[in-house]
Amino acid sequence: MHLNSELLFRKYFPKYFKSNIKVLEIGPAGIPSAYSKIVNDSTIQWDTLDFDSTKFIASSTSKLTYKITEPYDFPVPSDTYDIVLSGQVIEHVQEIWTWMNELKRVTKKNGLIITINPVSWPYHEAPIDCWRIFPSGITALAKYCNLEVVHCTFESIELEQLLSKHKYIPRIPGKSYNYGKSTFYTKSVILWNRIVRLIPFVKKIITIPIEVSYDTISILKKL
Repeated sequence: MHLNSELLFRKYFPKYFKSNIKVLEIGPAGIPSAYSKIVNDSTIQWDTLDFDSTKFIASSTSKLTYKITEPYDFPVPSDTYDIVLSGQVIEHVQEIWTWMNELKRVTKKNGLIITINPVSWPYHEAPIDCWRIFPSGITALAKYCNLEVVHCTFESIELEQLLSKHKYIPRIPGKSYNYGKSTFYTKSVILWNRIVRLIPFVKKIITIPIEVSYDTISILKKL
């Protein structure tokens, strides 16, 4: 889970995770997952589902509640979960309309389907990479699947945090600024750009933009 995904989750989602509900997380980043650690409510039944061949959670694969061999048929009874959650998953699903209907099937009536997906990240296989979905795309998908859009937006909270500390930051949409880079690197680039900005005739040539992630979040209700 990258930084902007975590920040978006913290901003928008904790209020929906009430005590004693049942949650199914698709493609968890570890077990217990990063999102479940943020919610931190032991009364919630937090189940997980992923491919039995996944390599992204290493030995934790054995701890999955459900293991699947194909993406559109879950070994889960219908109308089981109050919330079905996926972070950084939908972009790796080929038939998102078929997949979303399967998420809908296992969600209770009036339950929620929550997604977070990157819109600025470069191509990254896992093992495929198919989609970058903005809110208009999620709205169209929800309409096709007969789901109500409770909330849908895209933004970069990590950029907001950077700008709150530093007034001028050249940036480009991409990966999270700390993804694979140290805090020292980020601070060094910010300092470099401050110095270069004082030299008008070269600042446009030798500034170093910082990559920041933009992600779409959606909350869809099963009618």
